[in-house]
Amino acid sequence: MTEYVYPAVFHKNLDGSFTITYPDLPGCISEGKNIANAMYMAQDALKQWMEYLTDSKKDIPEPSFIDDIIVKKDEFKSYIRVEVKDERAVRRTVSLPKWMDDKAIAEGLSLSRILQETLLSRF
Repeated sequence: MTEYVYPAVFHKNLDGSFTITYPDLPGCISEGKNIANAMYMAQDALKQWMEYLTDSKKDIPEPSFIDDIIVKKDEFKSYIRVEVKDERAVRRTVSLPKWMDDKAIAEGLSLSRILQETLLSRF
């Protein structure tokens, strides 16, 4: 899991909604109906953008220092933090007794699914 923290600029629109931009990530833009929704949308946009950059093997720029960002009177700035999990599948070799394998096959069970569900319940 990789953590990213970037400064975002929130611009308040006339209807009370917010437009969110990231000075370090041109093209990463989102909107929120209100401040709570805008904060959620800011995280979602940043997460998707970082996943896109990672999947595309593009360079991930260094985040600016928030004090270096100048905002207008109808704007404010805030750091936004996201965690991005690498969801790519990996192959692992596991061993289990033959009788368990036979029973799993007879029951039509997916050993990958069972292992994932079991591991998720422990995290």
